[in-house]
Amino acid sequence: MVADISGLVDLIPLEGKGALRWLARFESWGYAVGARDRCRERSPLAPGAPETPYLFLADPMHQYLLMSGRTSFGGLTFGDLRRLALDIEVVTTDGFEFPSAARPGDRIVAVALADSTGFRQVIRGDHLDEATLLGECVRIVQELDPDVIEGHNIFRFDLEYLEARARRYGVTLAWGRDGSQLAGRPARLQIAERGIGYRRYEVAGRHIIDTWILAQLHDVGARDLPGFGLKEIARHLGVAAADRTYVDAAAIPELFRDDPDRLMAYALDDAVETLGVAGLLAPPVFAQAQLVPFDYQSTALRGAAAKIDALMLRESLRHRHAVPLPGPPAHVGGGHVALFQQGVARPTLHVDVTSLYPSLMLARGIGPASDEAGFFLALLHDLTERRVTAKRLARHASTPLERQHHGALAQSFKILINAFYGYLAFSTGHWNDFAAADRVTVEGREVVTGIIDRLGALGCVPLEADTDGVYFVPPPDHRPDDDDDALLERIAATLPDGIRLELDGRYVAFLSYKLKTYALLDEQGRVTLKGSGFRSRGLEPFQRRLIAEIVRLLLESRGKEVRAVVDRWLEDFARRRVPARMFARTETLGDTLEAYREKIAAGVRSPAAAYELATAAGRIWQPGDQISYYVAGRGVNVTVNEQARLLSEWSVERPDENVEYYQGKVAEIWARFRPFAENEGLRPPLDDEPSPQLDLF
Repeated sequence: MVADISGLVDLIPLEGKGALRWLARFESWGYAVGARDRCRERSPLAPGAPETPYLFLADPMHQYLLMSGRTSFGGLTFGDLRRLALDIEVVTTDGFEFPSAARPGDRIVAVALADSTGFRQVIRGDHLDEATLLGECVRIVQELDPDVIEGHNIFRFDLEYLEARARRYGVTLAWGRDGSQLAGRPARLQIAERGIGYRRYEVAGRHIIDTWILAQLHDVGARDLPGFGLKEIARHLGVAAADRTYVDAAAIPELFRDDPDRLMAYALDDAVETLGVAGLLAPPVFAQAQLVPFDYQSTALRGAAAKIDALMLRESLRHRHAVPLPGPPAHVGGGHVALFQQGVARPTLHVDVTSLYPSLMLARGIGPASDEAGFFLALLHDLTERRVTAKRLARHASTPLERQHHGALAQSFKILINAFYGYLAFSTGHWNDFAAADRVTVEGREVVTGIIDRLGALGCVPLEADTDGVYFVPPPDHRPDDDDDALLERIAATLPDGIRLELDGRYVAFLSYKLKTYALLDEQGRVTLKGSGFRSRGLEPFQRRLIAEIVRLLLESRGKEVRAVVDRWLEDFARRRVPARMFARTETLGDTLEAYREKIAAGVRSPAAAYELATAAGRIWQPGDQISYYVAGRGVNVTVNEQARLLSEWSVERPDENVEYYQGKVAEIWARFRPFAENEGLRPPLDDEPSPQLDLF
């Protein structure tokens, strides 16, 4: 039977009880794909099903790195890369608010390029027609020969737009080092609980890095970004130049016509900021690419659990050990999450257990039952030791470059270490073990509960607990300069062996709003909002701004001023002083209009304003197009989809926004925060707290 398999070089038996116990090697990629197809024909299971009795890895680079044991960028630092940031600016056809490369009247008017050697150039659409502009972009990419092409939301906008417009003019985007063209395919990325659909592009010999995705990955662990727009990230990370040019996106067509130099400066500043953001967020990914069997671009686009599976697979192949099939899903309990107080607390400390779940796994020897060879805990221990070493080297580094290198290594080790627990409950992980994951959370809850009890015994006031840490008010006689370390030691005195506690933050004030929704005021006067109640995409821009104003006042002990802020917003709406973009809602069409109408007819969904407006506009709309609208009419309780108007229809000369409707939204926010404004301090949370009476006056 073996002799009948075309192109088979050898069939290697693997040791152990794993179901995947034969390694087949072929003369070429074509023969390997043919064998995969034969397996598909003979197996009754779908190729992607976890219990499918064969494994084929569709990325030849991944296969090579797994089998060879090699990784990317050996002996290099992040600074050795030649990185090219790209940003495009486009104009949109009159009557549409958002660009679409499929519309003939839309076009690219600027391609800004900035690289890590200091190269800066804008290819100007006021000097070149669009086809020539695209050709010039190809020439510069080939000439600069970057290792990495970077962009902010480059997969979901810039490259899709460039590809579509190049196709329109018959221009080949020959960006590859071998002269091959840019190629894309649909893909999906899971970041925490959020799935992101995008078009993944690849260029031979180069890596493409999207700083918008890097920001999403960074925020899963750090949870400190104010948003994911380039400008707000750049300001937050401190890479925005003091004299950078800012432009309202709606004014781009006008600027292109009347002040193109300003538009070109804006585009170049975007590219330079992208380079700066990547310079801070990409080094940990670069460091991971030196560890895991994925290339740099794939490392940035793979979830942490997939990286652990790849590390385990590499170890198994290296030792010629059989690979198990993923186990069936089962219930896994969550971490200990609790709200003890509501209101504003001063001051506040945050303690957390250093890598709680990985520490428990190492201390208690908790690993997958299917891991006969013990690779899982050995890898976890090795990465933990490497992180300790990298942190020490970063502290004692003699140059900033050396410090950055070791710091990036330490951060990449931390990311991987913290992913080991999640891997246990990873549905497609070959060594997953849901029972082991549940045991980890059970013991984790016991540790956090013990910390909470200890805080109470020491005279502290616990505020909120979230999986591996606790916010609390220290004892009244606590002196921050002298007593932090001593207090930390007293809290940690009863912790189990192998579990370490660290002071993760000190804050001037902490607003406990509701479970997993809180705000922090640090010693530099910066306010950080956490939780969907403060940052939900379902809020109009003015609501987010109003909430931010109120929260700062509460944190700064100025609760008595909150009502004046609310009254000011009510008055601004009454006098129509609020800019339209502040009360407009922007939504993305997920279905075609035909699919939307079919769902309405079938009764499986309700009418929605964005789709009703798109239908009434009589234009060609595609999934992914965005629509901004506001609510007109009179009264608080209007039917939104009947009173919605396109934002482009709003006129400063004849404003028709529904004043009462938006004042009602202001009143709702006042009702939510009124108890905090009128009753400063802390109080125990109520399980079934009635909704406050809405009050405009």
